[in-house]
Parts: sequence; structure tokens; C-alpha cells
Amino acid sequence: MSAFKLGSNILNISLRNCSKYGKCQNVYVTKCAYSSSASKPPRSALKLGVIGATVGIVFGTVYSGYNAYADNKKPLHLSNDQNKSFKLDKMPEYQATRQIKMLQDKTKLKLVLFQYQTCPFCCKVRAFLDYYGFSYDVVEVDAVLRQSIKWSNYKKVPILVAKCEDGFYQLNDSSMIISLLSSFLNDNKQTVSELVNYYPTVQFADETGNNKNDIMNKYNLMFQEKKSKRSSDDILNERKWRMWADENLVHMLSPNVYRTYSESLETFRWFSKSGEWDLHFPAWEVSLMVHVGALAMWLISKKLKTKYNLKEDVRQSLYESCDEWTGALLKQKTPYMGGKTPNLADLAVFGILNSFEGCQAFFDVRQNTHISAWYDAMKESVKSNAGNKLLLNAAR
Repeated sequence: MSAFKLGSNILNISLRNCSKYGKCQNVYVTKCAYSSSASKPPRSALKLGVIGATVGIVFGTVYSGYNAYADNKKPLHLSNDQNKSFKLDKMPEYQATRQIKMLQDKTKLKLVLFQYQTCPFCCKVRAFLDYYGFSYDVVEVDAVLRQSIKWSNYKKVPILVAKCEDGFYQLNDSSMIISLLSSFLNDNKQTVSELVNYYPTVQFADETGNNKNDIMNKYNLMFQEKKSKRSSDDILNERKWRMWADENLVHMLSPNVYRTYSESLETFRWFSKSGEWDLHFPAWEVSLMVHVGALAMWLISKKLKTKYNLKEDVRQSLYESCDEWTGALLKQKTPYMGGKTPNLADLAVFGILNSFEGCQAFFDVRQNTHISAWYDAMKESVKSNAGNKLLLNAAR
């Protein structure tokens, strides 16, 4: 089953039964598998031979936070022309892994999420979409060949394609996706096509001199003429913790879930179960991905431990990050960072933690920190689409 479930009546839906629907209150989930070998991405013998090692590296990149760059960014130039890449001529051809239909979603947006199921950044976006009650299609990207996103020059996930009244737009980077859609919810007079202009792409040189791209303002909400009812301190605090989630918490994951070879193997088995690899790959290929990937990531995790300056016992670093979060909640004396209800920081932290819910590291976090009460409350809020009032207002 998937790493994140929408409701009790959906838990037993199998991808094998793509004609069946799962219903939970006002939520319908359709899950679809490849119906024929002709529809599966082609694989050459050479590509299959290296698939295990490659997928290990790919997932390692995902878990270590590929969106986070060096602290000392050196801007080279800013070009608004780069924003033209957001506009697509048409909706890319895709085959949905599952479809989330929310009856309360009247926004007229058609959203397609290209993702890896256990990618923490993808989990962030799903948590946001589910909490507010968006309808969207999910496309599980082949972590090796990435045939599902061959149409895109941007080769990371998540990618969210939005069909609007005035065209199709490709939204990259989890934080930018969330900020843009949250801005849309807060002021539906702003269209997606207008909002993308507030998130320009900037090019900079990293510490090795290589050119990189990032998105400016990706943690900022665009209120424009509509005044926010929130205080400036509240907005800044939310932004601070969203950045903390991407720049601190996410870097705790890889060294912990791949801490030992046996733990790395357990993690890849969780990936296989969560992503339902058996439906997309032959049994021998799944076995290769699990075992070779686990070995590769166990070795890579040692370098990540050093890179992010984690403690000798990496669990302690993970516990300290979780305690930092719950400590801030305790100091604030509210159940959520957003006060009585979750805000974008809550959803970001929940999404990242949710990405490794089936791993030993997560069970250890529950046992050794005070995160459980907040996490369980967040899970229920996301599952029940607790933020759908804002989406209903945006649709009017």
C-alpha cells in the first residue's frame, strides 16, 4: 500500500483492480496499473543490468534533499525569460497510477503530480493537496529511465502540471508548488499564469563552480492587493520553519534510514511495498533494485553523514531535529505551528516524516521523541481534508 493513505475505506484498494473505486466521505481514489506489456516503459538489457545500482543513487539523491544547495550561493543572473518554460503547449501524455477525486474541489484546475511515492518532497506536496482537498492525478515516475517525464527538461520530482483556463503550466520544486497554490487559495483572483511570474528562476554557481538553477521567492506567499488576516510575525515564522524542513530535517533522513546494511535493506523493502513495485517491474528486477540499491545507499549514507555533520550516532541528530520542532510547539503553546490549525510549515514537516513512516528510523523516533501526538493529529487532519474550507472559498 502507499506510504500515505486517505482513509480507512481506501486501504484495501489494489492497483490490480484499476476499474474499482475507493470511497472515503467526499474522496474517490482510482488506482490503475499498466494493462499490457506494450504500455510499460521499454528496458534494454544493458539498462536492466545496472538498474539496481542506479535506482539506489536516484533514491539517495531524493532522500538527501536534492533541492538544497550550498549555503554560499553566488547569483550570476536573473532572467524573466526563463519563466516561459513554465508554459506548456499541451498536457503531456501520461498514464495515471491513481486519481484522487475530491467532490468539494470546484477550482477548475486539473492537476497532475509526477512523483516518487517515498520522496520526502513529493510527500510534502501530497500532504498539501490532500489537506486542502484538491483533486489530482498521480503519475509514478520510473526512478531509472524516467520515461514519464521525458517531455520535461527538468528531470527532478515532484513536477506538478496544472491545466488552467488559459493553458498548461509546469510547476517545479515542492516549496514553489505549495507557495503558488496557497497564494491561489488565499486570493482566487490571481490565476496560475499570473502567479508563476512571481517565482522567477535564478542561476548561480555552486561551491564547485557549476551552474545551478533555483526558484526565487519559493517560500513566499503572494497576497498582492488582498490583505492577509495573519500577522507578519506569523507569516515569517511559517516561512522560517518551512525552510528548516528543507534545510535541516530532510538531511536527517538518508543517514538514518540507510544506517546499516540490514536497515537499508528494510528501507528498500518498504519502498517496494509502498511504491507497489511488483505491479510495475518483474520479480527479478524488484529483487535487484532492493538488494543492490540497499547496498549502494548504505555506502552513500556514510558520506552524507559527514556532509551534513551528523553525530556519530545519527539517530541522535534525527531525535534532536524532532525535539527542536516539538520544543517550538511547546514554547508556542499551540497544537500546531499554525496555532489551532496546521499551516504550511506543519504540512512540510509532516510530509517529510511521512515519507519514511514504514522504516525502523520512524518507529525509533516515536519511541524516543515527543513527535507522536502532533504527527498523529496531522495525519488525521490531512486524511480528513481538514483545510477544505479554504478551497471551497477559493472556488467561489
